[in-house]
Amino acid sequence: MRSWRERLTHMVLFEALGLAIVIPASSVLTGHDSGAIGVLAVGLASAAMLWNLIWNRLFDSWVPTRRRSVWQRIAQAGGFELGLLIMTLPAVAWWLQIGLVEAFWLDLGFMLFFLCYALVFNTAFDRIMHRRLTRERCR
Repeated sequence: MRSWRERLTHMVLFEALGLAIVIPASSVLTGHDSGAIGVLAVGLASAAMLWNLIWNRLFDSWVPTRRRSVWQRIAQAGGFELGLLIMTLPAVAWWLQIGLVEAFWLDLGFMLFFLCYALVFNTAFDRIMHRRLTRERCR
């Protein structure tokens, strides 16, 4: 089981790198002002950080290993993104003053990006942590 400190580190790194990628890309792709997208993205990231702590802690209890299969990684990332999509759809529509259908497609675009991003990030993070823990045990 991962510690709360490790999960907090994971969450902050995941969100910071994700925001650095998604804010400029979303602004260009949607035509919305980067300031409006930025505020929305930071708000969504805040919600995502809380959900990340909850979801990944639950997932750790269901799959208590650092060596997860690709299907387990897909389930981890997919469950996280689906839960976040359900929780944030109304906020996206309200903030950007768009309809729920348009907000769904925008949120789906975010979800697909972060689904792929989460798969890569979580795998890399676990490999780095595994190496770090192995080195600490050898000392």
